[in-house]
Amino acid sequence: MTTTWLWYTTRGAGLVSLLLLTAVTVLGVLSVARFEAAGWPRFVTTGFHRNLSLLAVVFLALHIVTAVVDPFTHLGWTAAVIPFASYYRTLWLGLGTVAFELLLAVLLTSLLRGLIGRTAWRAVHWLGYAAWPVAVAHGLGTGTDAWSLWVLMLTAACVVAVGWAVFARITLPGSDPLMAARARFRDSSRR
Repeated sequence: MTTTWLWYTTRGAGLVSLLLLTAVTVLGVLSVARFEAAGWPRFVTTGFHRNLSLLAVVFLALHIVTAVVDPFTHLGWTAAVIPFASYYRTLWLGLGTVAFELLLAVLLTSLLRGLIGRTAWRAVHWLGYAAWPVAVAHGLGTGTDAWSLWVLMLTAACVVAVGWAVFARITLPGSDPLMAARARFRDSSRR
């Protein structure tokens, strides 16, 4: 029996994970920037961000499980949970494990947000900014199709999308929710 279906599933799930995590990152960054489209209320964006995140986790789990059970890579579960423990493409798979664990921390604290409080949740949620580029590096380094034109274009589109969202987050007027409070404080301290 051939195991090429595992290889194709791993690759496909990895690329779908990249697309979904890119969309989740863009939505998260833009929602923090208070970006709203006409007819698209904030609660819809928040719910979409949350549900898309869960879907991304499903595809990420599929990516990891099929990679581990694929006899070609000989990964084992240790390599899936301990960064840089794999003998197969150690650096790149290690980056994938790091990205997964950062995302897992974001997911778990999001599920426990009511118990841990907003401050702790937000501090851990910032790890998403680190997890996404680490995941992109993992894909570029270990992906068997990573340097094919279509995957490079897909990856470039993802990088542009996240870059645009971060740029918008930094430059959009009113994207800083504390801007008004700082201005009031500044004005009151000048009196």
